[in-house]
Amino acid sequence: MTLVQNFPFFSIILAMFSGILSSVLSGKQARNLSLAALVATMVMSAAVLAYCLGAGESYTYMMGHFPAPWGNEIRAGVLEGLTALLFSMIMLLSVAGGMRYTFEDVEASKVNLFFIMIDLMLSSLLALIYTNDLFTAYVFVEINTIAGCGLIMIRQKGRSFSAAIRYMIMSQLGSGLFLIGLTLLYDVTGHLLMSPAKAAVAAIEAAGSYEIPMLVILAVISVGLAIKSGLYPFHSWIPYTYGYATPTASAILSGLVSKGYIFLLIKIFYRVLGQENVIASRMVNVLFLFGLAGMIMGSVHAIMETDTRRMIAYSSVAQIGYIYMGIGLGTENGMIAAVFHMFTHSATKALLFISAVGLYEVSGEKKDFRSLRGAGYRNHLAGIGFTVGALSMVGFPMLSGFISKLLFATAALQTPHKMMLTLIGLAVSTVLNAIYFLRLVITLYGRGEASQLRAQGTEEGLFGTGEASREAFSGRKSAPTVFGGAIICFILLNLFLGLMSQPVVRAIAAGLAMFD
Repeated sequence: MTLVQNFPFFSIILAMFSGILSSVLSGKQARNLSLAALVATMVMSAAVLAYCLGAGESYTYMMGHFPAPWGNEIRAGVLEGLTALLFSMIMLLSVAGGMRYTFEDVEASKVNLFFIMIDLMLSSLLALIYTNDLFTAYVFVEINTIAGCGLIMIRQKGRSFSAAIRYMIMSQLGSGLFLIGLTLLYDVTGHLLMSPAKAAVAAIEAAGSYEIPMLVILAVISVGLAIKSGLYPFHSWIPYTYGYATPTASAILSGLVSKGYIFLLIKIFYRVLGQENVIASRMVNVLFLFGLAGMIMGSVHAIMETDTRRMIAYSSVAQIGYIYMGIGLGTENGMIAAVFHMFTHSATKALLFISAVGLYEVSGEKKDFRSLRGAGYRNHLAGIGFTVGALSMVGFPMLSGFISKLLFATAALQTPHKMMLTLIGLAVSTVLNAIYFLRLVITLYGRGEASQLRAQGTEEGLFGTGEASREAFSGRKSAPTVFGGAIICFILLNLFLGLMSQPVVRAIAAGLAMFD
């Protein structure tokens, strides 16, 4: 076994031990350790991706001295390496972009706790990507949930606490259903490792036995992970969770956490239950309909919002609907489109949340549309970043969102019985996306009441009286170096996914082929 083949295990352990070590470090030392762990993880993930692309096959890494079916395994392939690389990159940029605001929002004595949660979140996401063991997946699903709650409530404000409670309740509901599904699966197959479990499921299907239990297992696991990823109508926690956390936490929670659960669901479909069995059960049709509903209803809720944080959060409901709609098409091209959109949404939504905080900062920390008028002029880079993210979500050419919608439309054309519903859903959702995102972009660059009051020196008319109000709205503001660098990197990542999409699509297709 080569050194590179150990990197998935090293990445998970490095993130976990970084969290343990951060418990005895100061806030700045914990920050530096987390950043170093993220950079190292990104490099190792790139090495794993390059190795699997060169070898043209996946491999398993046995942990300990016990072989299957008793031991624990890690599995790495092209899709795992690509996903780990993008996730670690997006998390690194999210931490860097929200760094200054983290130290402002979090009590000094608790900053190291924030970075412990970051490390635990990283280790859990990597474990969900690489694990070949279902019970290990459940363990890290729970670690992910705990870390997410910690990131939400670290601000120690009333709304943060209530948001964390909402998140915990819905997450535990999803986790409970997922655990029930795994228990039933173990009862039927006698295995927890994915490959032996898939062989047992194939034998059961060939014998025509346990039809009802297998359908229940598929339904319970799917619903459990759908709840945890925020599929409509299990989305009620999303606006509170994403809206009231720190900028870094919002970017990570919206961009990565739900995608980790979706990635695990895709692995279970392919590597445990068998994609052909999932299609035959017609469970994909249920996911398809709920995905379409999420695409429309998430956008409708976003249009009705005046608080931009909640608007961006409801947009996530719509975009998660896109992913489940692609999975629900039940075809290889539909799955490729779903995975690509998972990457697109991860990068774009993190860009939106990080850019938005720069706009709030120059608008008296207010988040409503009226107060953000002209904010794009007061913080140029944040305005550009938000505009790029918004245009990507709408589907503007050259950006990653355009490629996602093109892939969905192409996949729909190859699925005749779902073609019209998919194309109509894409069209309606795109129009709705344009309504609320372009409205906000136009507001950011509008020269209305806010600009006139600033020119007249009467900032109090918008933001109250006193020195604090005048300082909050003192004109243009340059972006800090790290914040600006993170936004530029996010923009470049979005352009890369939009302009260089074919290598990524081919890698996704190769990775899915390795799942079988």
